[in-house]
Amino acid sequence: MKTFNIALLPGDGVGPEVTRAAAEVLQAVADRFHHRFVFDTHLIGGAAIDATGEPLTQETVVACREANAVFLGAVGGPRWEGGPRRPEQGLLELRKALGLFANIRPVRIYDALIDCSPLRRGVVADVDLVVFRELTGGLYFGDKRRGEDFASDQCIYSVEEIERIARAAFAAARTRRGKVTSVDKANVLETSRLWREVVGRVHAQEFSDVRLEHALVDSSAMQLIRQPRAYDVILTENMFGDILSDEASVLGGSIGLAPSASLGAKGPGLFEPVHGSAPDIAGRDICNPVGAVLSAALLLRYGLRLLDEANAVEAAVERVIDSGARTADLGGSLGCRAMAEEIADEVLKSVSHAHHVQMHWG
Repeated sequence: MKTFNIALLPGDGVGPEVTRAAAEVLQAVADRFHHRFVFDTHLIGGAAIDATGEPLTQETVVACREANAVFLGAVGGPRWEGGPRRPEQGLLELRKALGLFANIRPVRIYDALIDCSPLRRGVVADVDLVVFRELTGGLYFGDKRRGEDFASDQCIYSVEEIERIARAAFAAARTRRGKVTSVDKANVLETSRLWREVVGRVHAQEFSDVRLEHALVDSSAMQLIRQPRAYDVILTENMFGDILSDEASVLGGSIGLAPSASLGAKGPGLFEPVHGSAPDIAGRDICNPVGAVLSAALLLRYGLRLLDEANAVEAAVERVIDSGARTADLGGSLGCRAMAEEIADEVLKSVSHAHHVQMHWG
């Protein structure tokens, strides 16, 4: 029996609810495949501010570094706005502490949910893309200044930061359909001009077998709605990736379906649903746990290297969706807890190979 330590960071809003759902499905995986998952819960975000005054404590950092993988529910909410420390700072600081530079957000359309998409069936059918977002540079981490009548955020990118995320995206494309769309704003921004140059050089020297196209971010935002099937791997910087991946996540009908993984060169990865804290529905057992459960599948695949187990979770999610199970965001009546129970029960029934985002990492 293999033992794995998983740090749980429930956080704020619906975070505790979806974290509990993900842990329930992971426990089903442990039972089915004869593993032992040791869950260790710690504070982050607004919950940490309330308890300690800081959005990320050193205790949480140490626990995450010592874990095999980290699962995060969500951070943030209006009750902490205007304070000296924001919950989101805890997440940024944790990414930095763990050396996480690649945020990976797969987007796949389920056939059974295709009519839930805000777009026509003919536009979204067979969409299968993944966003590779750089996590350590750009506006989010640049120096910030605030004066009486001005504010500024500095945007900086180094060649090394661009090279490593580019290599990760190109390597992923080799296992998929062989195409990378690098998104920037090179007609305006100097950092984007460097981005385009470095991505082009990495491609020419190391990945010439992969197709590369460069695109401006405003055009890409439009094309994601008009022709989402045209994308395979989207490679982009921190802020653009944040925006475009949220846009892409609703193609399947609900942002509640979208998972993500944040990975570094070594050490534990961080896995979290895309949907955020959703404070308006927190504590009501109506949020969709699927994004969290699929994030747990990414944790199994890229955090613990348990490929069959990850496939089993993804297959279970698809079978439950095919059976007609739906939460409120998709027009159904199941609560968060009941949906998670359906998936966990399905994991225990059989092992099946699911469709998944294929990537080489490390």
